[in-house]
Amino acid sequence: MLKPRLDSVQADASKVVRFAPENSDAPALVSHAEAWQRVCRRLRAEVGEDVFNSWFGRLELDEIHDDVARLSVPTKFLKSWIQSHYSDRIVVALSSEVPHVATLAISVRTSGRVAPARPVEVAAPQRYDDHASRPATNIFAPPSALAPRRESEPVRDTKHLDGEALGGSPLDRRLTFSSFLVGKSNQLAHAAAQRVAQAPASEVPLYNPLYIHASVGLGKTHLIQAIAHCSGDTGRRVIYLTAEKFMYGFVSALKAQTAIAFKEKLRAIDVLVIDDVQFLQGKSIQQEFCHTLNSLIDAGRQVVIAADRPPSELESLDERVRSRLAGGLCVEMGSLDEALRVKILETRIAAARVAQPTFEVPPAVVTFVARSIQTNGRDLDGAVNRLLAHVTLTGSPLSVETAETAIRDLVRTREPKRVKIEDIQKLVATHFNVSRADILSSRRTATVVRPRQIAMYLAKVLTLRSLPEIGRRFGGRDHTTVLHAVRKIEGLANLDGQLSEELELLKRMLMD
Repeated sequence: MLKPRLDSVQADASKVVRFAPENSDAPALVSHAEAWQRVCRRLRAEVGEDVFNSWFGRLELDEIHDDVARLSVPTKFLKSWIQSHYSDRIVVALSSEVPHVATLAISVRTSGRVAPARPVEVAAPQRYDDHASRPATNIFAPPSALAPRRESEPVRDTKHLDGEALGGSPLDRRLTFSSFLVGKSNQLAHAAAQRVAQAPASEVPLYNPLYIHASVGLGKTHLIQAIAHCSGDTGRRVIYLTAEKFMYGFVSALKAQTAIAFKEKLRAIDVLVIDDVQFLQGKSIQQEFCHTLNSLIDAGRQVVIAADRPPSELESLDERVRSRLAGGLCVEMGSLDEALRVKILETRIAAARVAQPTFEVPPAVVTFVARSIQTNGRDLDGAVNRLLAHVTLTGSPLSVETAETAIRDLVRTREPKRVKIEDIQKLVATHFNVSRADILSSRRTATVVRPRQIAMYLAKVLTLRSLPEIGRRFGGRDHTTVLHAVRKIEGLANLDGQLSEELELLKRMLMD
């Protein structure tokens, strides 16, 4: 069966037998294909090259039988969009070439089959003289990028079709479940990620959204990219985006006046994976992100989010977004324990040995490096690279002494404990025998004001939060109030030795 494309229709009479009723003669058969070519040219001239390629690039004419023109598209989204916005225009164009055509029947193509379509009755076709009534150009890519995989296409091409074609961030082929090393610190996150990635497409998501948070270099990006890789094998449409890519896509859509198309495309996928959500900025962008989350989750689509801190600490995000993120499964990936660091080093050394067979690292050196570098996996990768450079450039064998010299720049003092503002508020409230609600309230009594100022001072000294952020965490106060409290406590501490000692005690209690 011939399925002529809009941009290139074959007029071979031997392939267009189904384009007319059975009692038609050969000239009529060929005329339908020629008429369709003229329809294509007319539509391209009316809507413009960009819109034509975006929304009609994969529309195909299957047959014209009686007064019904049967067309097919690769996705339900395209079918719905064309029926809602372009069906009358297509009928007008077709009826001008084939006068008896009055109805369209649009179906969704699958692997070798066309799903049955119900005719779309079009009454009183309208003229489109107003450019504002036409959908604008695409955002991420033509909707044809959502086409299902054909049997002749390689699996690799379709696995990331939706993510890359929609303008998603590229996936690293190495970041899969098979290359992810599991330890006590990431065992729960790994199990949850596998459960989400391997869930059947028909199953309602159990953990939605799945929120994974960890410090830099502990493997959260590896894990969520593994989800994106694996989810494609279950037949689901997946897109992987960084927060920056999401913001860029939305802003571009607003500038091009194609925000509706942006939203429709994003919400047509099955699995949304977003990395580094802590960088999401802008009120309108956060609102759209929240609407997208709600739409996907309510529709039973899977959402996976990664960040460097739990939702409650994402002060820059709107409270509704934080609440939605916290409503799913939040899993923390902790620091790498020594056994996992050894496993990572051994894996990296084995990979390096493939390119450099003479690269040998004694077990004592592996143990030394694992105990010396306790920060993250990227520093461990850097250590292996330095050891490899030592062996290949100097030709001398490795020892603990030479390894110590090679990785000296990577050995850091242990990072201090990350103090939370909530912990400061609770400790100060307990220490001064007031409630945390008192500290956050607007009360101005001396028994509350001093503990509140001390808590603000400690939040400024012990955290990396800005003054406006601290103010928001203290009952929505202005940054000038926080600055006044910090200067007040600093001045009193210089004059009052007892207060200074009290502050040092609170600092030690918070840092231990």
